[in-house]
Amino acid sequence: MIKNPFSGIILKEENKDNKGSAEFQVVSFTNRIRRLTSHLELHKKDYLSQRGLRKILGKRQRLLAYLSKKNRVRYKELIGRLDIRETKIR
Repeated sequence: MIKNPFSGIILKEENKDNKGSAEFQVVSFTNRIRRLTSHLELHKKDYLSQRGLRKILGKRQRLLAYLSKKNRVRYKELIGRLDIRETKIR
């Protein structure tokens, strides 16, 4: 069994009472994305997991877009803490 190196992100965030906040949801989606990515490295033909990964990526992208419009400071802090790229602005 492979240990999940990203479980620390969730453990810090689960202590918060506000699990419905955009930040918590982005952290949760990021953890699921990283788990699915490592799974897909082993199982390249798991197309259902690939579809699920694309759906989660879309949800996270929409949440990040919402957060960047509402509060740019919290958005910058979150993407810095999670080490993810900033979304392209069209």
